[in-house]
Amino acid sequence: MELNSSTATTQPHTAPLDEPSISVLLIDDDESLCGVMGQVLPYYGMRLSAVHNGYQGLRQALEGGYDLVLLDVRLPGLDGFELLRQVRRRSHVPIIMLTARGDETDRVTGLDAGADDYLAKPFGIEELLARIRAVLRRTGRAQMTRPERLEASGLQLDTGTRDVQAGHERVPVTSTEYEILEYLVRHAGRIVPREELMAVVCQREPSSLDRSLDVHISRLRRKLADRASLIRTVRGVGYLFCVDINATA
Repeated sequence: MELNSSTATTQPHTAPLDEPSISVLLIDDDESLCGVMGQVLPYYGMRLSAVHNGYQGLRQALEGGYDLVLLDVRLPGLDGFELLRQVRRRSHVPIIMLTARGDETDRVTGLDAGADDYLAKPFGIEELLARIRAVLRRTGRAQMTRPERLEASGLQLDTGTRDVQAGHERVPVTSTEYEILEYLVRHAGRIVPREELMAVVCQREPSSLDRSLDVHISRLRRKLADRASLIRTVRGVGYLFCVDINATA
């Protein structure tokens, strides 16, 4: 699902969590987008507060005790870059900058000023969640996320420990291999385009010359051994995690 002003009535398909465990501050003057995020993020264990101008955003970022800040670049009053600089003088709260798609100057400026990551608008919910998880891990706040246990086609994934089991055997995977597998499992039965996997998991722009994703997939298949066929290549498109109704744990 892509988040923008036109998706205000779109709801995710999972049930909301009773007690959101992560506190997120969204500083963005697009009130429609803030409304959409306010509907979506609680379903993924996050409590959202939103403000629409730079001065109020700076005050709340410094006083609110948030676990994460999502900060738009273009803001009335105090722009996002100056707000970021001011926050970084007094706080190490993780910050993800929201930038216009393809605006490299904004991304470089934000990262140089102390942002932990950036996300181009418009963005999809899965990419947003992946960025948030990655930033929380890098900043040592991953324990705040609520662990899940995913099961599909005889595989079990523990999102808290990032362990993978095939039947009763543990599968030793790298961090990137785990991210790829988890993303494919979460989208089991759907073809995931290469570009989507590169953007969400590898966190860089896709390139037809970049074969790193193929290498990770190949190694992951070898480690899955007799379950390697669960990850199918759809030539020219991407990858599909096959749902095997006959698989047993």
